[in-house]
Amino acid sequence: MTGSLHGLEGGSNAVNGIWTHFGGNLSFVSLAMSLWALFSIQFQRRSFMQERIAFGIIAGGASIGSTLLAIEFDPGIYIDLRFAPLALAGMFGGPIAAAFAASLAAAFRFAVGGTAMIDGIVTIAITAGIGVAGHVWTRKRSPGFTDVVVLSLALGGALVASMALLPTLVTAHVLAGVGFPLTALNCLATVLGGFVLLKTRQWELERSILVTAFSQSPDYLYVKDRNSRFITVNENMTRLFRFRTTAEMIGLSDFNLMSRPLAEELYYLEQQVIDTGLPLIDSTEYIEGRFLLASKVPLRDRQGRVIGLAGVTRDVTERTALERELRESKNLLSHAMAGMSDGIAMYDSRGFLVFCNDQYRSAFPLSGDARVVGAHISDILRRVVETGERQGIPEGDVEEWIKAATASLHSNKDEEVQLHNGDWRSIRTRLADDGTAMAVVSDITATKQAEIALRLTAEQLKNLAETDGLTGIVNRRTFDEIFARETAGSARRNTPFSLLMVDIDRFKAYNDTYGHPAGDQCLRVVSKCLRQSVSRPADIVARYGGEEFVVFLPDTSAKGAMIVAEQFARRLTRENILHSGSEFGRVTASIGISCATGATLRASPNRLLAEADTALYEAKTQGRNRILAHSRENGHALKETG
Repeated sequence: MTGSLHGLEGGSNAVNGIWTHFGGNLSFVSLAMSLWALFSIQFQRRSFMQERIAFGIIAGGASIGSTLLAIEFDPGIYIDLRFAPLALAGMFGGPIAAAFAASLAAAFRFAVGGTAMIDGIVTIAITAGIGVAGHVWTRKRSPGFTDVVVLSLALGGALVASMALLPTLVTAHVLAGVGFPLTALNCLATVLGGFVLLKTRQWELERSILVTAFSQSPDYLYVKDRNSRFITVNENMTRLFRFRTTAEMIGLSDFNLMSRPLAEELYYLEQQVIDTGLPLIDSTEYIEGRFLLASKVPLRDRQGRVIGLAGVTRDVTERTALERELRESKNLLSHAMAGMSDGIAMYDSRGFLVFCNDQYRSAFPLSGDARVVGAHISDILRRVVETGERQGIPEGDVEEWIKAATASLHSNKDEEVQLHNGDWRSIRTRLADDGTAMAVVSDITATKQAEIALRLTAEQLKNLAETDGLTGIVNRRTFDEIFARETAGSARRNTPFSLLMVDIDRFKAYNDTYGHPAGDQCLRVVSKCLRQSVSRPADIVARYGGEEFVVFLPDTSAKGAMIVAEQFARRLTRENILHSGSEFGRVTASIGISCATGATLRASPNRLLAEADTALYEAKTQGRNRILAHSRENGHALKETG
């Protein structure tokens, strides 16, 4: 290679200690890559260019540090591991990082000088070029461990070729002297450093997903310390309190944001959560002119000590306004009914009608001619039976019904009866001290209709709270409730319970390419395919996250769950939704399956979710557009289908 290569240069007089020296050099390179992994998260807040430049400088520094730890094989010929950081900078940082790293390493090698200086600089350029070639090869996908191994082998080949072809290195017999340890340890350094960078990218992706979900949640999300000071908040919280950035709210408390009486009330409730360790669920708050429904749970450290609380607050202003309007409508209706001229009738202690008004007779149009002064209540009821005016009269012994109704006249009671035409009457009977019974009859048809409307509205509100507004399927909160109930039932019955976790592949790229309206339509199509793939009422399809869905299948084995998953995959394939950002050219999904019975469901039902999530992650890792099943029926076996 060159005098500045990771370990192309060496001399026969240093062979005995070469492995020991290279071990220290390898440790330094690995440490440099680990330090970048530790601090790289800080550069995510900066621009793409700044992040690449920083990575190139770190890699160049690692290369220079390796040179400082080099072994002088022959005068002017140095052996070290400086090429692994350069190759990794090219693959993971692209041309920008490679250029900065190679420039720093080449400049330092030039400053060091020596007979193999030119050869070293040439090898630095070749190594950086190999890394950039790896970057181009993986530009449409994320690099994997296999790519890192291929990169290390390419680097090893380049080192061997340099030692065999570059004149200064050939003259010094570097290949024969230290060729093997130099090449092997450069390859090893590349693999180790690449592994660290791959894990770093994975962790950064997972963190980015969590941060994005937290910051972009439609609810108000926040975390507080034990003194009820904000540790972190999402963007909705900053908009609610009119801050420009989330950082401006960090360290503040409710006392900085609202009136002292309200802040004291909220502080007291939060301190109860922290002191007792018991969550506060659906507490109503009124802040900044908005009605909010807050749930707060304690946060614990590894020792179980409460160290703060996490809160999620939903804006229910519109729902509250609707409920208030409904209540006001009902009250207005009640007042209107109270002000009407109701029918009034008075019966003596023997059951004879002694007074009634016209409104009383008109309230019962088919039996009104029998409701005259002097008529007995039993004769009036017999007329009701003959005309079929009242619904709900038993078809058996009519005289027995008349006798029972007559006996109940002289008692305080409220009745609601429905007439033949569907109208409703409210009959309020009150007994006076002399035994007289006074009946007030009101037309409550409108009230009954209002109650039915209220009931329907309440059911609609309940459906809105339980379903996802975009796809119309069960939302995450309702899924959690049903999941707990159904897994408990399967545990009692000792029947299998299967769960599918479905994630749309490269959905962010789809949104970026086609726009959010198209992304919303894609989510609707996927949910439709999932609903069509299940056939039983007990099977539930829920939206679990942004592009993630969950299907749980009670009384279903892993084999049955696999059938459902394959049906869904076929349906989605038939939809053939174009996706230029996917390696498959269309919208696909990865599916993770888990199944458990009996003791597992009783002990840890959430393990189903964890295992399905693990299977989903493996399906993603192994190339997407596949089904991975984790089944406990036959041991911890994984079944994969592409």
